[in-house]
Amino acid sequence: MANILVVDDEHGIRELLSEILNDEGHQVELAENAAQARALRQQAQPDLVLLDIWMPDTDGVTLLKEWCSTGLLTMPVIMMSGHATIETAVEATKIGAQSFLEKPITLQKLLKAVEAGLNRQAPAAVVGARRPGVAVVGAPVGAAALPVSELTVESAMTGGQGVPAMADLGPQAQQTFDLDKPLRDARDEFEKCYFEFHLAREGGSMTRVAEKTGLERTHLYRKLKQLGVDLSRGRRSGG
Repeated sequence: MANILVVDDEHGIRELLSEILNDEGHQVELAENAAQARALRQQAQPDLVLLDIWMPDTDGVTLLKEWCSTGLLTMPVIMMSGHATIETAVEATKIGAQSFLEKPITLQKLLKAVEAGLNRQAPAAVVGARRPGVAVVGAPVGAAALPVSELTVESAMTGGQGVPAMADLGPQAQQTFDLDKPLRDARDEFEKCYFEFHLAREGGSMTRVAEKTGLERTHLYRKLKQLGVDLSRGRRSGG
């Protein structure tokens, strides 16, 4: 049994995570903001922290930095967000975050991320070019450290769980990103690859992609059209 601190300003999410983790035999402490999280961290050292990024008083990345600078980042921290970007993932990983969970959080990914965190598994590194200013989408390897400039799509958005075989995902599975580009261009490039990845993974099913990415179907169609995503690429024959 582990002592897990859940920090999230949404009551429903705190209660849901608490219920799931309690059912798994863990002891759970809840904090609705950074101030409560600080107090609970001072009282005891949790075995693991689930930390929301967007909170009204102090955001999760700022709190992570604070714990790091004061020597209190002695436990694995899993960041949570429904709006995580690759830039935020890089920043949090550089500071010391274990991984990311994208909201809405699935039961399977939550339990896998918690298990990995409690086992102190290193964040997934990637296969591919290792040069400054480039992020590579590729397969996790071993327990190597994750360079600041490199991370997988799944590591950035979902904590690196359940990446399927690269051969099944088409060219987007080995896509590289130039991080020296303007933010808007880099974000569009990443988002296009991200959606192509999930379209291939879900066999072109817009319903499953919408559920996976947390977007309403109409918004998803509009987004894919805006990014120039070829909707036929992910469809399996006969499906």
